[in-house]
Amino acid sequence: MKPVRILVAAGSSGGHIFPALAFLESLKEKYHDIDALLLLPEKSRTNTGCIKDCGYKIEFIPLASVRFGLKREDLENLLGLFKAALQSLRILLEFHPDIVVGFGSATSVPVVILAWLLRAKTLIHEQNVMPGRANKLLAEFADKIAVSFAESREYLQRHRHKIVTTGNPLRKKMLRVDKQQARDYFGFSKDKLTVLVMGGSQGSSNINEGFLNALSLIRGNTGLQVIHLSGRADYALIKERYNNLGVGFALFDFLEPMHYAYSASDIVLSRAGATSIAELIYFCLPAILIPYPYAYEHQYRNAKVLEEKGCAVIIKDNDLSAEALKKNLEALILDRSRLDQMRGKFAGFKVQDAAGLLVKEAVSFN
Repeated sequence: MKPVRILVAAGSSGGHIFPALAFLESLKEKYHDIDALLLLPEKSRTNTGCIKDCGYKIEFIPLASVRFGLKREDLENLLGLFKAALQSLRILLEFHPDIVVGFGSATSVPVVILAWLLRAKTLIHEQNVMPGRANKLLAEFADKIAVSFAESREYLQRHRHKIVTTGNPLRKKMLRVDKQQARDYFGFSKDKLTVLVMGGSQGSSNINEGFLNALSLIRGNTGLQVIHLSGRADYALIKERYNNLGVGFALFDFLEPMHYAYSASDIVLSRAGATSIAELIYFCLPAILIPYPYAYEHQYRNAKVLEEKGCAVIIKDNDLSAEALKKNLEALILDRSRLDQMRGKFAGFKVQDAAGLLVKEAVSFN
């Protein structure tokens, strides 16, 4: 295979960056002679937990969200999009990629469209069941569309001939660990039921408060131990609350080795972002899912995939309360056979090397 240049464009959130990094990781592992460049929005510079020492060339472009209106802010953002398009064009002309891979978000839009105009091959990847606005637009310009879920096809009817189902790429470090070894990492008992609580990369005050209130109401809560990812804003308050509950816990504002948390856990309480769903499927973890209200339709569709298979229970964010969580948690905690059944339902998912499949689709252009 002749030397190839691949440009990868992703957004600022972990849901975009992690799959992009997983793709690049697999690409580097399989093809040492490929020249790759990662393109991110300017605000990703502060996202050091995701991109620090990733080992790839990175360019940043200033890009704000765009709403079409007549307010000064809207006009400034529209001007910002124009500047981002010019910067994207400069990068494309300098790097001269053979293939452009977009992982959604506004960052991908000017890059993929300009790449199409310059006759570079284009591939986009959709992490969620329901495609986002960027990928709905870019479906017109993409040579191939990779999706994480087969259910995404119904939203892209006009482009079915371009679609390939790869799954959502996970980082290489996301490996299963022996359960007791994982629990030892947190200083946990081998006998207690372990609950993992997480509210997305920034944490969720609603989930944090709701869970702690529910925990105080649960009968026999001393038989539980909790791994809780609180986010920075609530960390100090959450720690004080746990110290008064008498429950074994490991509290983090952010946890890098997430594979230990997943491997140690029996139940997960979580939002329903695409990466979280992919990780729950990989680790076969029964879950109570609370879709994020400001991306509700996307996260709800993701959560429904697990609920319909019998692997998860959904609680709407506006229905989230201590009583609702207590009821659903107790139903699982007090019925271990149901937990086993939910774990067994994950056999209905086909777990594959999504990053490897995506790399295969990208390099097949060449």
